[in-house]
Amino acid sequence: MAITFGNVVVEHHANTARASSRSARFGTGVAAFVGFIAVSAIMGLLVAVALAPVVAVTGLAATAGINTFEKLPGYLDIGPLQQKTNVYAMQNNGQPYLLASFYDQDREEVGWTDISQFAKDAAVAAEDPRYYEHGGIDVQGTARAMVTTYLLKRQTQGGSSITQQYVKNVQVQKAVAEAKNEEELEASYDKAVEQTPDRKIKEMRLAIGLEKKYSKDQILRGYLNIALFGGQIYGIEAASNYYFNVSAKDLKLEQAATLIAMVNNPVKYRIDEPDNPENGQENGYAAAKERRDYILGKMLLYKKITAEEHAAAAATPVTPAIHPSSTGCVTAGGSAYFCDFVYWTMVNDPAFGATEEDRKKTVSQGGLDIYTTIDLDLQAAAESAMNENVPRTDPRFDVGSSAVTVQPGSGKVLAMTQNKAFSNDPDVIATSTDYSAINFNTDFDYGGSSGFQPGSTYKVFTLGDWISEGHSLRETFDGRKRAFTRFVNTCDGNWSGRFEPNNDDARIANNAVDATAWSVNSSFMSMASQLDLCRIKGVAEAFGVHRADGNPLQMNPSDVLGTQEIAPITMASAFAGVAAGGLVCKPIVIDRIVKPDGTELTPPSADCKQSVDPKVTSAMAYAMQRTFGSGGTATASNPGTGVPHIGKTGTTDFAKDTWMIGASTKAATAVWVGNVTRDANLRTLDFGSGAAATARHRIWPRIMFVADSKWGGDAFPEPDASAFRQVFFDIPDLRGTTIADAEAKLTAAGFIFADGGPQDSELPAGQVSSTNPSGQAGRGTVVTVYTSNGSYVLMPNVVGLDEGAARGALSQFSVKVRTAEVTDGGQNGKVIASDPPAGAGTKPGTTVTITIGKLKGKG
Repeated sequence: MAITFGNVVVEHHANTARASSRSARFGTGVAAFVGFIAVSAIMGLLVAVALAPVVAVTGLAATAGINTFEKLPGYLDIGPLQQKTNVYAMQNNGQPYLLASFYDQDREEVGWTDISQFAKDAAVAAEDPRYYEHGGIDVQGTARAMVTTYLLKRQTQGGSSITQQYVKNVQVQKAVAEAKNEEELEASYDKAVEQTPDRKIKEMRLAIGLEKKYSKDQILRGYLNIALFGGQIYGIEAASNYYFNVSAKDLKLEQAATLIAMVNNPVKYRIDEPDNPENGQENGYAAAKERRDYILGKMLLYKKITAEEHAAAAATPVTPAIHPSSTGCVTAGGSAYFCDFVYWTMVNDPAFGATEEDRKKTVSQGGLDIYTTIDLDLQAAAESAMNENVPRTDPRFDVGSSAVTVQPGSGKVLAMTQNKAFSNDPDVIATSTDYSAINFNTDFDYGGSSGFQPGSTYKVFTLGDWISEGHSLRETFDGRKRAFTRFVNTCDGNWSGRFEPNNDDARIANNAVDATAWSVNSSFMSMASQLDLCRIKGVAEAFGVHRADGNPLQMNPSDVLGTQEIAPITMASAFAGVAAGGLVCKPIVIDRIVKPDGTELTPPSADCKQSVDPKVTSAMAYAMQRTFGSGGTATASNPGTGVPHIGKTGTTDFAKDTWMIGASTKAATAVWVGNVTRDANLRTLDFGSGAAATARHRIWPRIMFVADSKWGGDAFPEPDASAFRQVFFDIPDLRGTTIADAEAKLTAAGFIFADGGPQDSELPAGQVSSTNPSGQAGRGTVVTVYTSNGSYVLMPNVVGLDEGAARGALSQFSVKVRTAEVTDGGQNGKVIASDPPAGAGTKPGTTVTITIGKLKGKG
């Protein structure tokens, strides 16, 4: 027999030397005879109890033997059988499609009517012909077996009734379920099947108790569901599927007899290894056919089949149609990494058990039907786009790529793929870099890596904080490339130092819309310098962002540009949160969980919450849509469907990682292409499909084209009017200051300083004489500062002087006189005005006009 613990299969042959050596411990000669007599005495009591329950046994009950027997446990706790867990995708026609199965024992428990009558009759005829006549113990068979085994010391003989075999199998299953490791498994199994009179007597007592509680048909059904049929195949349904690719209810006579043959010796008679000399099968199916034909003969003898049926079945060769039922996600093909995420979701969720060990047992033994969120059309598009644009291996570097799509508003994962073939076999992974067990899409605790730097895609969280802190999309700031020396961080303490990031090109963006569309590093650093790094991190966390390795999320100045290691599924979920108006959901992969009894478990929750103000996300979406416009960094990813999209590109230092993340209101997709372990510059490399650095733009639109075609997409909400307001700030009054002081004050106020050079002014040479503009302007406005050349003098005040005195005061200028009538006698003959006026800066030698009052009516 073979029993399974995790992936460890322990073979126990029906007639092994170990069983013979164990029986030899009962001695030889007289010692064996005495043992036999003791067993026989109790056998007599069992005859009375098992075969004649209606006969008065009062006299016998007084004996010590009966008292001893009656004190043995008579109740057998039959727990649920180990059954395989199946993981399904739902097809467009509403029918489930099997992705993979997880099991320690390949078993699917079925009801009485779902088992062929041929199988039931074959089991009774071959294993226990008097099954429907006895009370749990076949006394004749048991006596024969005990004489042969314990007295004559011959090869161990069968003799247990079907009920007793069922009891033993239940005990074995219990031992397997309780074992915590391989050593415990071996010891528990040995105890459950040890060939001793004590164990046999206890088994008989339990068999009698079982027959009092259950009907014969119920016990036979249980027996056929629990029995081992070779390897990891348990139960008549799994055996029928595996060996003949039919359901148990559809077994033909010869097929049923062949399967029941295996119950007698699951190693010798299994028909998937007909030429395995280690199992004593060197003659094809000869051994299995011999046992099958023996069973057919028994069925004829006991009139379960006709002579014609017997002849036809016996003449039919053993013809298996092996239908492998592999365990694990390898069978899921291109969806294997999605399947692996399903597995780790169950292993990490307390709903599946109190401990990780319990949860793994639930997955491999619980018989659950898991219906997942994957969309097979979108998955096919993702796999095709990935396979055609990124190689599995590259001799120049360790190439990696992933793509994952999440549904906004629900968190459902719709597609997941990567450029590697899935395998968790260490030998396979060691021999080929085509394979990997690491899911590039997910967190470390969910079968993934430690994450990848998301680059400029992370800038959207600074954009979100910029809006939430009251700034607007059109508000200007200083977007020039420069060094930043101070940032506020109320979480970890303010930062000071020198951080001067490079830009991809020479474009300068002085507002949030252009900064997002063109992805200008210095512009986002300028925005961050007016914010609180702690609050920027808080916005990221509000969108569900966390490090893939499980460590706390950090927020240094460089992190504005995306230097934290994040899993692609986390970034896809964050963008889905923007697309859903701030409704942020955890990614989920399970829609329904159905238990073997048809009841349902509550699947893991997406825990959707309105984490971000929709006014903020609408403004974010407005800017993020511009990345697909003319000159925007996501233009190459536009699928051309007419469906509105938001998006953001990302490229890390030296193009080690490249990203394209974007969303419609129906689907959010993150595509990453980069280095797994080394630091090759993707901008210097080509794949067969084109430039390595732009492979993301060949994958993302193909996935989103299918999403747009299936579900369309709504327009994103228009931002509130406040998102477009132009915010003005006072320009400092700089007249009379030095040029250095003027630059410092303007820069501190958020303006861009420009030196306009000297100009004519009455101020001392070198002092700031004026600015353009003056008054108010938006932050980031270029303010030109002019300095005095000292060439002007102040115009003196000559009003009230007579002409002669005025000319004397204006000796540096050329004086021109004009007159004007006045009614005030005191103004007659006096200067009543000058041009330029008093106090005006005026260049010496220029003409100054003075106006002399003339009393009205005077000649």
